[in-house]
Amino acid sequence: MRWPLLYDAAFNISFQDFKTNMNTIGTLAIGLVFITTAGIAVLAHYLIPGMTWPLAFVLGSILSATDAVAAVGVTKGLGLPHKTVTILEGESLINDASALVAYRFAIAAVTGIAFVTWKASLEFLMVLGGGFLVGWVIFKALSLTIRFFRSDAMVVNSLILLMPFVTYLIAEHFKVSGVIAVVILGLGMSKLSRNKFPDHVKDQSRNFWDIIIFLLNGLIFLLIGLEFPIILKKMPQAQVWTFAGYAAIIVLVTLLIRMARVYLQQFNLQKAFQGKRKISEDALFDSKTSFIITWSGMRGIVSLAIAIGIPATLENGEAFPMRNEIIFLSVVVVLISLLGQGLTLPWIVKKFKS
Repeated sequence: MRWPLLYDAAFNISFQDFKTNMNTIGTLAIGLVFITTAGIAVLAHYLIPGMTWPLAFVLGSILSATDAVAAVGVTKGLGLPHKTVTILEGESLINDASALVAYRFAIAAVTGIAFVTWKASLEFLMVLGGGFLVGWVIFKALSLTIRFFRSDAMVVNSLILLMPFVTYLIAEHFKVSGVIAVVILGLGMSKLSRNKFPDHVKDQSRNFWDIIIFLLNGLIFLLIGLEFPIILKKMPQAQVWTFAGYAAIIVLVTLLIRMARVYLQQFNLQKAFQGKRKISEDALFDSKTSFIITWSGMRGIVSLAIAIGIPATLENGEAFPMRNEIIFLSVVVVLISLLGQGLTLPWIVKKFKS
C-alpha cells in the first residue's frame, strides 16, 4: 500500500543529490533499521510480560522504519537545508523495504517456520538484489519506449502512471522486493525526466500522484481508526495505561539509538574525508544537521500500514499471540512520535537557523 508514495518520492528526488548522500542514506535506511529492530526487540522482551523473542522482533520490525517524509512535510516552508531533505527522503525510499523484510522474517518465526540466520541473510540479499534488478530492467525498457512516443504526451503520461503498478506486480510475482523495484524505477525516471520530459508532462504526472498519495494516506488512517477502538475494548483499562507507558519508553529508546548512529555517521564521514577516501565534501554534515536528522526520525504511516497487516490467526487456526497489544503499542508510539517530535521539529529548525 505504501509503495506508490515511494515511487512518487523517488521520481521527484534529485538523482545526483541521492547519489552524493548514498553512504548516509544506506546507513540509515538499512543498517539503522536492523539495529533499531534488534534494540526494540531486546527492550520489549525484557520490559513487557509475555512478549516472547519472536513477538518482540515483530514489534521491533514494525517500529524500525521512520516516516521521514512526514518530517519534511512538517518543516515545509522553513528552509530546511536541501542536503537534509535529500537524506530524509532518501532514507524513506529504502527503509520501508528493510523493515518489511525484517517483518517477514519475524512473522515466520512466530508462525513456527524454521529460521536459519545464514538463510535469512541470503534471502534478504536476494529479495533486495532481485528488486533492484527488476526495477532497473523495467526502467531501461520504459526509457527506450518513451523515446518512440516522446511527442505524444498522452502515451508518455500513461506509461509513467501505469509502469509503477506493473513493476510492483512483476517483482512480487518473482518473490523479490516490489518496493525496491518501484524505488529504482522512480530514481531512474527522475534522472530521465530532468532532460527528456516537457514541463506539462511532469505537471500532469505530479497532479495525479498528489491525488493518489492523499487517498492512500487517508485510507490507512481510516483503517486504523476503524480497528483501534475494537482493540481498545478488548484490552483491560489498567493494561491500556501500562502499555501506553511502554510505548513512551520505546519512543525514547528509538530516539537514543538513532541519535547515536547519526552522530557516529557524521564522525565516520569526516574521518573518511580527512583520510582522502572517496567521500565528497558535499556528503559531510555538521552537528546541527545530525540533530535535525535524529529528531526527524518519527514513526508514521509506514508503521501503521505494517501493523494493521498482522494476520489475525496463525496457520494452525490459533489467534495470533498479543496481536492487539502489538497494534496498540504501534499506534501509541506513532502518536507520541508525531505529536512530540512533529510539533517541536519546526521550532528546532527555526532555533538552529537563528
